[in-house]
Amino acid sequence: MTRGEASQQPLSLSTVGAAAGTAQLRIMETTDLHVHLAPYDYYADRPAPHLGLVRLSELIDRARAEVSNTVLFDNGDFLQGTPMGDYIAYDRGLRAGEAHPVIAAMNALKFDAITLGNHEFNYGLDFLLRAIERSDCPVVTTNLLRAKAAQPRRDQSLTRPYALLDRVIHDALGHPYPIRIGVIGVAPPQVTRWERQALEGRVWSRGIVEAARAWLPELREAGVDIVVALAHTGLGHPGAGEDAENAAIALAQLDGIDALLVGHSHMVFPGPGIAASAAVDPHAGTICGKPAVMAGFWGSHLGVIDLLLQRDGGSWRVLGSRAEARPLAQLEPGERAWRARYDGARPGAVTAPAPRAPAVRRTVRPLHDETLTALRKPLGATQIPLHSFFAMLGRSSAVALVAEAQQRRIRERLAGTPLADLPVISAVAPFKAGGHSGPGHYTDIPPGPLALRHVSDLYAFPNALAALCLTGAEVRLWLERSASAFNRLAPWQKQGALLNPLSAPYAFETLFGLDYCFDLSCPPRFDLRTGTAFTKNARVRSVTLRGAPLADDDRVLVCTNTFRANGAGGFAGTGPDRIVHCEGETMLELLRRHLAARGSVKRVMPSPLHLAPIPGGRAVLSTGPGAAAHLDDVRDLAPQVQPEARNGFLELTLDFTAPRSDSRAPTQGG
Repeated sequence: MTRGEASQQPLSLSTVGAAAGTAQLRIMETTDLHVHLAPYDYYADRPAPHLGLVRLSELIDRARAEVSNTVLFDNGDFLQGTPMGDYIAYDRGLRAGEAHPVIAAMNALKFDAITLGNHEFNYGLDFLLRAIERSDCPVVTTNLLRAKAAQPRRDQSLTRPYALLDRVIHDALGHPYPIRIGVIGVAPPQVTRWERQALEGRVWSRGIVEAARAWLPELREAGVDIVVALAHTGLGHPGAGEDAENAAIALAQLDGIDALLVGHSHMVFPGPGIAASAAVDPHAGTICGKPAVMAGFWGSHLGVIDLLLQRDGGSWRVLGSRAEARPLAQLEPGERAWRARYDGARPGAVTAPAPRAPAVRRTVRPLHDETLTALRKPLGATQIPLHSFFAMLGRSSAVALVAEAQQRRIRERLAGTPLADLPVISAVAPFKAGGHSGPGHYTDIPPGPLALRHVSDLYAFPNALAALCLTGAEVRLWLERSASAFNRLAPWQKQGALLNPLSAPYAFETLFGLDYCFDLSCPPRFDLRTGTAFTKNARVRSVTLRGAPLADDDRVLVCTNTFRANGAGGFAGTGPDRIVHCEGETMLELLRRHLAARGSVKRVMPSPLHLAPIPGGRAVLSTGPGAAAHLDDVRDLAPQVQPEARNGFLELTLDFTAPRSDSRAPTQGG
């Protein structure tokens, strides 16, 4: 397809005038659904009307009713992410001939194509292949492979490297014309390392840009009019390497791609949350001049790209485009009366398709009810609140309980081995600690009975437990990596946010079994934008183990999850060759048995993290509104509630002038 000179202007049929051979094509995206089907929070066991594919299907119906020509794609990470996904994978299973509920819902909505994200592999390759075999639409994976050859176009793709969609679209006067749409799908190549236990020897990968560059000429040879890239990757930067996890900008630089559907990083694009640059226009919704959209996560948004097309010599030419991410929150509750026609005043109007939302609701409801029944089964009890509101300060009873379960299992497993006498340090990251996932994304379990749903609340991913043998020097680098989550605090600096927005909660490890101090008056050692380390800056102070300083050449066991142990996050001493033990079961199953054996949770391990006094050091911590009931956990930081919250978060001004020595006690229940 060729482009007009003003190809990225916000044109529409109304601005250029209705004419024969001029058509509007709407490309719609869902991404990072993570099994959020029903509008329900399974962790809290309550409705959540502004998430999930069931509600989003109403927004899809509305978008389809507005224009004559539409296609709908999913951009990956749909198979894992809620207790429903865990229940289907681990407890119920998929029965013969049965479609996974996510696939069944997509079939009901008549998706045109889908691609795979990295979390599709969390339950293993066999489960994934069973889940997608009932898909009515093509599943494309351009850079994930069953076999890797010398040249990309000789690879054996895991599903198919691309799809050709032959459709009929109607021009402004209602005349039908054929169009061929090419679709590629790419995902982070690191998935083969992150899920090594399940994929080694079975799945290979290529770089996102490398694979796309190789296959795009074949799509053009096949006579496509436009190419849509389903890119399960974040924006990244223009010079992203071939193995980059986030490579949308680099991908957009390739000739032959007309529209990009982006995901993975759970951001919203176009939108004010993404900074403008030479390559990215967050207002116009373009990357390197090409229309792009990223539709949030969990069904929070519907991505919409409108292409204005002109029929030109038997093919289509792009005249202009418009991109937007429509928030589900704009859709009022209840049924909607859709227009019977797209535009009654327009000549040749095409009858709108029947709404799909009712079919999606009918498809999802049986598994939703079945999941609730299973998740409400009693498992144990807790006498203390288990929450993660202050997990980014190293103070979380929920995180400490997971650390205890990990540490106990590794000691049991390695008893009687040559490693049995080594100290065991338990490293845990908070998976539910706000961030881009919003103010409701925190663990908040009150004292009382514990049910199966609480296990998924404590540990959101189906990782397995692994142990690494590290040196004291490598452990210190883990701590420096975690300390980089904080902005610098100093008396001469204006009071601002405590946490660096570039640091995701799942990259902040608290290491139980040590005793250590962060000095936040120092610059961070790691640059979170580039992932590189500085050599002189150091925030970590006085690391002790069993009351003695941790020496660089000390050997310790660090128990963590397989995702981290295989290298995710760039922590020191990780990689398959450093793993000394790996469990065959998931952390979810381990926690189930740990809680059942414990009976009642009365106390947990204290936080290992101290904060060095910073005269005049004050900063604002954004946390969940539920933290207001637990302010005593940070009493040493003199918390003051800000009168105006931002985006639903509770904002606390904390004073780091003189944290008291008993500041670690609240993880015992406050």
